[in-house]
Amino acid sequence: MSERDAILAGRTSLGIELGSTRIKACLIGEDATTVLATGAHDWENRLEGGHWTYSLDAVEHGLQAAYAALVADSHDRWGVRPDTFGAIGVSAMMHGYLAFDADGRLLVPFRTWRDTTTGAAAAELSDLLGVNIPLRWSIAHLHQAVLDGEEHVPRIASVTTLAGYVHRRLTGRHVLGVGDASGMFPIDSATGGYDERMLHAYESRAAGRLSAPVWDLLPEVLPAGASAGDLTAEGAAYLDPTGALRPGIPLCPPEGDAGTGMVATNSVAPRTGNVSAGTSIFAMVVLERPLAEVHHEIDLVTTPAGDPVAMVHCNNGASELAAWARLFVRFAEAAGRPIEPDAAFEALFREALAGEADAGGLVAFNHLAGEPIAGLVEGRPLFARTPDSDFTLANFMRAQLYGVFGTLALGMQVLEAEGVSLERMFAHGGMFRTAGVAQRFLAGALGAPVAVGDLASEGGAWGIAVLASYLRHAEHSTLGEYLAAHVFADADLTVIGPDAADVAGFTAYLDRYRAALAIEAAAVDSL
Repeated sequence: MSERDAILAGRTSLGIELGSTRIKACLIGEDATTVLATGAHDWENRLEGGHWTYSLDAVEHGLQAAYAALVADSHDRWGVRPDTFGAIGVSAMMHGYLAFDADGRLLVPFRTWRDTTTGAAAAELSDLLGVNIPLRWSIAHLHQAVLDGEEHVPRIASVTTLAGYVHRRLTGRHVLGVGDASGMFPIDSATGGYDERMLHAYESRAAGRLSAPVWDLLPEVLPAGASAGDLTAEGAAYLDPTGALRPGIPLCPPEGDAGTGMVATNSVAPRTGNVSAGTSIFAMVVLERPLAEVHHEIDLVTTPAGDPVAMVHCNNGASELAAWARLFVRFAEAAGRPIEPDAAFEALFREALAGEADAGGLVAFNHLAGEPIAGLVEGRPLFARTPDSDFTLANFMRAQLYGVFGTLALGMQVLEAEGVSLERMFAHGGMFRTAGVAQRFLAGALGAPVAVGDLASEGGAWGIAVLASYLRHAEHSTLGEYLAAHVFADADLTVIGPDAADVAGFTAYLDRYRAALAIEAAAVDSL
């Protein structure tokens, strides 16, 4: 069947992911590897009332813009505009807090994963439940509202994530994929649902301050491959106000960006993992056994199939690196030698390869926002050197690239001390587009081989499209089997192992980075 015929017949899967800076849509064919059309819409969070947020109007507008761009791309490529699909999947940045009343009205503005206002609640819940509850988890947001006596708390009828909200607008169902749900409340991997002992422990602590038992507020948990409802007429109009999109399309469980990253990198088996670098940076490692201790640096989440995963999540990723690249682009323009941003990144990354293995005594912090792993409640991007540092462009750029991986490496050292070993890490994100640079430095930072491949180029939007495609195969194979045999069997991967000099150099850099965190803390206090 030709691509045009497949689109017309709906033998396709549509994935939509709401990331921190872009909403992306991706249409794939039946083989799950052929990308037929894409669309995107840029957006930004705002700091309002002490909380990082996006408005629900911005969600609706962005979804419709990304979908319209995908439809237009399909028409440009194949001469047809799709009006149906074989399946749809929705993904979004994980965690955060969307609380609604019984009539479906949003009670307070969406509080995103970027918030660091939930310290008291996270600490109390970690102690109560005996597992690490990160600041950004939905239950931490909910309990902080309880502790603060916020006016809306007694009126809460449901709590969900951004993916869960969009999915409910499309289908009317209050559900979540298990991977996204594991960022709301701890999951019992044996049952695939919320941990009942912990639910009852929290219910006792909340002591009637909620309008209903907490388990009635949270979404139903579904594994990958489960039916999560069909597109309603109202949902079709929400996504496509032109009226062309037909209802009745099945949807897979909505997932978080961590879960779609695991799918997009075939990292759902034990001893595999992935690193996703964007506005934030995080690593996911599928565990062979439970961790021996509770660590504040490690979140315990799950794959979309429900298997346990250790997650090292850092609020700050490549944004500061991009800011420096923009500075150099503007310098070139001011000097009368304008350069395209992609060319600037290429030149700067290549220059970093000529830097000393330890970045010449320089250190860079990418902290635009607070960073819990580093003990920072706010961010202050900084670059520091000593009088005898070797201050060259090559060392400067290596320090900036190392800085993206700095806090992540602190968390990964905790897993290493727990005896967690890796066969391979798969990296994806824009900073890995320049072949062999960030990938090599990450291999040195982790001391493990790092793979990069073309299949993950569309990121989480492609990953959730693959999960939607998996709906047709779930009866006959596990998610891992489906990915290995159907999606990644012929994948073209580039793997770079850790270079001994890079490992030693990054270790020296990280020692300097750890010591210089005191500078960061002082900057937060005084600047």
